[in-house]
Amino acid sequence: MRTVSRSAVPALTTEQMRAVDRAMVEDLHIELVQMMENAGRGLAELAITRFSPTSVTVLAGPGGNGGGGLAARHLANRGCQVQAVLSEPGRLTPVPAHQADILARMGITIASRPSAADLIIDALIGYSLRGDPAGTAAELITWANDQAAPILALDTPSGLDLTTGTAGTPAVQATATLTLALPKVGLLDAPEVGELYLGDISVPPLVYRRMGIPVPELFRQSSLLRIDPWPPSDVLGQKA
Repeated sequence: MRTVSRSAVPALTTEQMRAVDRAMVEDLHIELVQMMENAGRGLAELAITRFSPTSVTVLAGPGGNGGGGLAARHLANRGCQVQAVLSEPGRLTPVPAHQADILARMGITIASRPSAADLIIDALIGYSLRGDPAGTAAELITWANDQAAPILALDTPSGLDLTTGTAGTPAVQATATLTLALPKVGLLDAPEVGELYLGDISVPPLVYRRMGIPVPELFRQSSLLRIDPWPPSDVLGQKA
């Protein structure tokens, strides 16, 4: 896997990432379900490559982040035993509802309580965080942190403010984080992130050009990259 120097990759605030999402959907008609499918496929690939699990518990919230986590059903296609736990099953937005329906049709367990696994995937709260996590989401974060298994977070460890890098109470203590499209500024120095990886969700370069953000061709060779927290240079293409 290629490693990218942190200083070679622009980082976005949450407001900029919202603008990217809006441009994708409203201007280019690339729907959220397509982006989250790409996120889930990348998440599964990283899970296999980095952790080689035989069993996975996915903790999924009701929004887009949960939709990406549930798309990690690709892990089941590759022989993993997958269980999903929804923090708010009665409040699923269209994308996670669609992905949960696929899981059910595949016979993948959607449980009311999490159980131990080789790997925990955190897809509870994305960049929509407002204040400290609460309710079932907070309980699931605490449960995940208490497990011996590594935690792979999608886009951000749940409970972390992606602009300020401030961790709420509670916040996931991730072993690794797969952030999407571009890094968010709050991830770069937060210890809760663990190893930081970057996944392609098919944002066309046109979107960034219109926003005045210069972005190198990050995904020309691979849809997954590792971001080096202590870059020796600004050169792309180092070996992980």
